[in-house]
Amino acid sequence: MNLDWSLFFVALGLAFLLEGLPYFLLAERMPGILLALAAKPPRALRALGFTAIILGVLLVALGRSF
Repeated sequence: MNLDWSLFFVALGLAFLLEGLPYFLLAERMPGILLALAAKPPRALRALGFTAIILGVLLVALGRSF
């Protein structure tokens, strides 16, 4: 399997962009959001993470279909 490094770095850059966007846009509210997430039970965090994974896979599949 050949790895397309340019595609890998584009995907990594987009991941950093999407991860950093809430901290930039919601800097004042982020501590409260993080405290609310910390108060959630592990099951709820797993459900949130699994939902994000499924949405990510669907978006990648959609992007590759074009």
